[in-house]
Amino acid sequence: MNPSAVRHERGKAVFQQVFGREPRPGSYPDFLEITVDHLFGEIWTRPHLSVEERELVALTAVTLARTDWELRGHIGAALHLGMSREKIVEIIIQLAYYGGWPVANNGLRVAQEVFAELDAATGEETDSDR
Repeated sequence: MNPSAVRHERGKAVFQQVFGREPRPGSYPDFLEITVDHLFGEIWTRPHLSVEERELVALTAVTLARTDWELRGHIGAALHLGMSREKIVEIIIQLAYYGGWPVANNGLRVAQEVFAELDAATGEETDSDR
């Protein structure tokens, strides 16, 4: 197998590990291929940080950037990798000091939405339902 194919397969495997699903081509399949090959096949597989630590970095970055779509995905990935809801909330609260209160408020709103959607999908009762 050539090096590009190896990198792509390695990237797909890491993507699957992080998000719990195969990469799905959207409107821009070339961008997805670049993401899988380079971001997940090269960057996420570098030594010295675990996948969980890299997810913590990604979650922090997308929260600070206020990219709600990506934040939703990385909250789901963090949960998939075993991070608790409480830990995700605590990370976002701490970011208020580094990115500002509006950043944390937005992140907490997105987290609450993701948690509620997951609870609705699994039939669990949330604190706000009580």
